[in-house]
Amino acid sequence: MPDGQRLARGMTVIVRVIVMVMATAGRGAAAQALARDTAPPPWQPDTATRRKAAATLDTVVTQGRVTSQVGTATTANQGTVGAADLALRPLLRPAEVVENVPGVIVTQHSGSGKANQYFLRGFNLDHGTDLALSVDDVPVNMPSHAHGQGYSDLNFVIPELIEGVDFKKGPYYADAGDFGSAGSFNIRYYDSLPGAVARLEGGQVGYGRAIVANNARVGDGNLIYSAEFEQDDGPWDIGDNERKYDGVLRYSQGDSQHGFSVTGMAYHNQWRATDQVPDRAIAAGLIDRYGEIDTTDGGNTSRYALNGAWHSIGAHSMSHADAYAEHYNLDLFSNFTYFLFDPVRGDQIEQHDNRSLFGGQATHTIFGTLAGRPSQNTVGIQVRNDDIENGLYHTEARIRLNPVTVNDIGETNVGPFAENRTSWTHWLRTVVGLRGDYFWFAVHNDTGGTSANVASGLLSPKASVVFGPWAATEFYINGGYGYHSNDARGIVSPTAPATPLPRSEGAEAGVRTVRIPGLQTSVTFWLLDLRSELVWDADVGGSEPSGPTRRYGIEFANYYLPLRWLAIDADYAWSHARYTDHEAAGNYVPEALAATFDGGVAVHDLSAPLARLEAGLRLRYFGPRALTQNDSVSSKATTLVYADVGYAVADHWIAGVNVFNLLNTYASDIDYYYVSRLPGEPAAGVADIHTHPAEPREFRATITYRW
Repeated sequence: MPDGQRLARGMTVIVRVIVMVMATAGRGAAAQALARDTAPPPWQPDTATRRKAAATLDTVVTQGRVTSQVGTATTANQGTVGAADLALRPLLRPAEVVENVPGVIVTQHSGSGKANQYFLRGFNLDHGTDLALSVDDVPVNMPSHAHGQGYSDLNFVIPELIEGVDFKKGPYYADAGDFGSAGSFNIRYYDSLPGAVARLEGGQVGYGRAIVANNARVGDGNLIYSAEFEQDDGPWDIGDNERKYDGVLRYSQGDSQHGFSVTGMAYHNQWRATDQVPDRAIAAGLIDRYGEIDTTDGGNTSRYALNGAWHSIGAHSMSHADAYAEHYNLDLFSNFTYFLFDPVRGDQIEQHDNRSLFGGQATHTIFGTLAGRPSQNTVGIQVRNDDIENGLYHTEARIRLNPVTVNDIGETNVGPFAENRTSWTHWLRTVVGLRGDYFWFAVHNDTGGTSANVASGLLSPKASVVFGPWAATEFYINGGYGYHSNDARGIVSPTAPATPLPRSEGAEAGVRTVRIPGLQTSVTFWLLDLRSELVWDADVGGSEPSGPTRRYGIEFANYYLPLRWLAIDADYAWSHARYTDHEAAGNYVPEALAATFDGGVAVHDLSAPLARLEAGLRLRYFGPRALTQNDSVSSKATTLVYADVGYAVADHWIAGVNVFNLLNTYASDIDYYYVSRLPGEPAAGVADIHTHPAEPREFRATITYRW
């Protein structure tokens, strides 16, 4: 039986079980529920009652993973990672804040200033394809980017400012647009810090970091000011020589009912790129494991952004609006194939991206009734415009030799959406949404290539059904359509142009329970089809469209607080990814991640005499991946262990030590398989695994002052 039929049959069984449980529980609770189900809806003339109902209907309010979302969530996969959760995990890289999301792996294949690699639901998402990332609702993904479609650099994020990370997976949410097929994550900063913090960090291999953040009362509002500096060489022979500077100013007024905020961010980073290297070069002794073939690779990037947000909740409705403007720049020098195309001067390329972008979104929700049942209707619109200058150049030691392609690109997206949420009974809720997306692409090629304008649009319906809760347990069935945009340069290509907005189609069934006190568990069975896969291409150092794919899998997430001072989490995800167009090269999707596990134990808030102590131990595993379409070459699994300990040496002062790769495991952060050429090798090059090794054991010490 084909894999798709097996999964479809399995989903059918799950649905039947849910219906049987629903019917049984419904009969058992009929006598108690009848009076409630036939009673008038909670919208009565009393204003206080109305305001309370309006503010709480189907709204997820949570401070962390342990907080129950039974009765509020619309899928088994959505949730929030709170600041308290983040504090229990040592961070090797800033982007690892999203590794707290079950099933996510964050790695790196280059220097410290380049966007990370993200893995989720059977995807190697490269630097963000099919994963929508945002900070305070400001999108981070960069469409038609010089290095890769959807490029998402989170190195500007300051972890100490994060109040929470809201996450949801799959194309089931009306407010999730471009790149949101696998998941949508939003990092939220505080409006008011719980306290001031100053921190110094230092460690092996030239690592150092300093950060200060504080509140200041200004007029009727609060001003957060924060500045960060980081340097890092890493274990690499040439050293990353990373130098990062960033800061945030955020002014806010009001409360959860009515208020606004204005945020300014500035970020600059420069580094030497320590890209993946061929295994054969290490085996032959040409370089050691932390060496480089082209020591002149590197980059610099900057981001300057201003955004404002406003919200208001009334007796019958709530509204939210935000707007942003940003200027972004990247110059990236990479050499993935060495001397394959130019045996004399080498294959180094410069990818330049300089853009200004602006946009925003607005939503309005009305609380009322539908057929006599509590209901809310939301309408919204998202708008974004990117004015882009990007180019690809052949370079040698960062000196431009000739342009390959240079383009001026204008890209505009307008995305209206609508959604209805209705509680039909005390054990049945539905969410139905419809999203429209319209794009205008304008490309002017400055090197004599194709210049053209293209417009495209599509509609994406979405639906969710929630059964329960019974015994603190809910069941979910979800389905919907999504998409990702393709690079504008590929869309206007005169030969085999890329589809502007290839669809994704997803479905899942899941269960979430908090039946055991202190334990939240969710299980999700999911399926996702893509009309066009975005895959990494070593020849250009970016992502390009490929054939259609099908993915399915299971996620098993657990967060447990058995004692006030003990936190345990354990998340396992398995997935299956294949091309569906029966390509001659094979059906495996290269780099697709099949299995992940992330779990840890943390102790905190202990009683005397250990009241000043905190400690944690974590294990992260991501399994072997097929590196070719016929699975003739695969990577090895990677298992890393982190540890941390902190001690309050005095009032306001905390000293700590973080240990990364505690067992000093010899493993890879990422592996690719492609053709490259070293000096003296055949002109056609050699196919080989190219690896970026995981960093060896590293100690970092911290001293923190809080007041």
